Amino acid sequence: MLKNKTIAFIGAGSMAEAMISGIVHSELMPKDQVIATNRSNEERLEEIRNKYGIKAMPKDKLEFEDVDIFILAMKPKDIDIALDSIKDKVNENQLIVSVLAGISTEYMEKQLPENQPVVRVMPNTSSMLQESATAISTGKYVAMDHVLEMKELLACIGEVYVIDEEQMDIFTGIAGSGPAYFYYLMEHMEKAGQAGGLDKELARKIGAQTILGAAKMMLEQEDTPAELRKKVTSPNGTTAAGLEALKNFGGGEAITEAVKGAAKRSEEISSQLEKQLVTQ
Repeated sequence: MLKNKTIAFIGAGSMAEAMISGIVHSELMPKDQVIATNRSNEERLEEIRNKYGIKAMPKDKLEFEDVDIFILAMKPKDIDIALDSIKDKVNENQLIVSVLAGISTEYMEKQLPENQPVVRVMPNTSSMLQESATAISTGKYVAMDHVLEMKELLACIGEVYVIDEEQMDIFTGIAGSGPAYFYYLMEHMEKAGQAGGLDKELARKIGAQTILGAAKMMLEQEDTPAELRKKVTSPNGTTAAGLEALKNFGGGEAITEAVKGAAKRSEEISSQLEKQLVTQ
């Protein structure tokens, strides 16, 4: 479905690179049909071009009429500038895809041509390894073919979930921001390992493999997280002692609040932008 499509990234930061890496390594489409753009950072464009073999150019050099799918991948604060710069260059036969946290499809639709199909996507940086958890929610002008195209495209960077847009903020709190929670956990496991006499790199590998194994157990077993936890927790054993420490120091509550905090911030970004649009 995408073999004859051309995709242009508006923005060439870390998320754009993660998605580009997944697309290139999956060989989903020819490299010359993938384009990275930004406003003026030629050094970054050259880096992307040399690393992945795709096209890369300043946005003002892009032939908009030759692009089928635009992926908005700049910082959320730059969304208005980006939408303003493309609104007179796109049409309803082209799909606009946003990977920006907190930016609703309705917000984008109001600033783009009438009937413009818009899809909101939330991948995470594990796209780089084709292991992203990615959500899709659609605007009111999106056809089923658009959804199928996006599922095909995003499947090359991991697992894809189609959800209602009102669920996107909580998805962002879990999957969009989630990798950072695990990295934070790993930082502390690594430090504890070092304090206990392990080499830093060894402690890191042990912790990473432990998390990887637990994740695979979750995906491949029918047991719930609580059931899996109970299976490895012997009464008065080492795991029980560790879990008791987590409980005493608010570990469970901290995880819940991290997810809720990220989701709330996603909601706030959306609300702030909506208010800004009304006052314009």
